[in-house]
Amino acid sequence: MANMGSPIKNRAHEQTTAINPTQRPNEPGSTMEKVKDTASSLTDQAKDVASNVASQAGQMASTAKEKSESALSSVACGMQSLAGTIRENAPREGMLGSASTSVAQTLESGGRYLKEEGLEGIGQDVTELIRRNPIPALMVGIGIGFLLARVTRS
Repeated sequence: MANMGSPIKNRAHEQTTAINPTQRPNEPGSTMEKVKDTASSLTDQAKDVASNVASQAGQMASTAKEKSESALSSVACGMQSLAGTIRENAPREGMLGSASTSVAQTLESGGRYLKEEGLEGIGQDVTELIRRNPIPALMVGIGIGFLLARVTRS
């Protein structure tokens, strides 16, 4: 029976040496305080990383928007230039003349619309068009999806 008492004494001795009775949990230098400091430090680091990622994402989005706007402006200028070329080189009389004048006017007004509205205006107009005509918009979406699936199928 003496052997049974010694393991209990050893465990009690281990527990008293692991906890310092003179050190309270909320005192500086305690284990709880160190854990809190470490957690606070990790939280601050995570916030910094998240802030940096958000900033970089914002910069990338801004750069993409600028490039898109630039490309859209270039397309608009090209449309207006093509309208001018059609007006200069196409016949002015007859059925071909009226068709070429109509095409030139359409190209010029389309180029002007792209320049004035930009991507945001186009997005708003498309949204309004879909809201006014949901069924045809759905059919167009299904058709485009079908065509893309046919093209990308190997």
